[in-house]
Amino acid sequence: MVKVGDAAPDFAMTADNGEVVTLASLRGRRVVLYFYPKDDTPGCTVEAQDFSAALPEFHALRAEVFGVSRDTTKRHQSFCKKHGLTVRLLTDGEDAAAHKAYGAWGEKKLYGKVSEGCIRSTFLIDEEGVVRAAWSPVKVLGHAAAVLAALRGENRDEIRAQIHRAAVKAVTPAPADVAPAKTRRKKTTAP
Repeated sequence: MVKVGDAAPDFAMTADNGEVVTLASLRGRRVVLYFYPKDDTPGCTVEAQDFSAALPEFHALRAEVFGVSRDTTKRHQSFCKKHGLTVRLLTDGEDAAAHKAYGAWGEKKLYGKVSEGCIRSTFLIDEEGVVRAAWSPVKVLGHAAAVLAALRGENRDEIRAQIHRAAVKAVTPAPADVAPAKTRRKKTTAP
């Protein structure tokens, strides 16, 4: 896998709008390249929606965001239209060349079954084409926020802890919904 400090491998992939995008053409801008398994699946949809929602913040930090899968350009277009996505999606093709170059392709285990496929991974590449942060494997919940935090130079561990606390709070019943605990009174004896 590509590591922090490595030169990011160049690529040439077709975007959902038909344009060919290369890393060399993005020199001078920061790039977030996230690899995901398949369009229109639950986790991949949430990840694409989160990156799309945060896209103005990424652009304010001079960063371009690209999702990469082996899906076709036509499938990317349908996925974007169906979910109102604004993040740009790149097609890596059947050979998964970019996946392999970045180390986002390999053996993985799902429900006890071992298979070969996309390992959900994200790379933050600086203006000179050097990898400055890498996440693999990625947990979808709060991932876009963690990447934004890294772009801002914030502590990723603290951001993840905040996201985790918010997620736990969201699924924890409110105090009004919790029945009060019964207390036991001590019997006192009169002297």
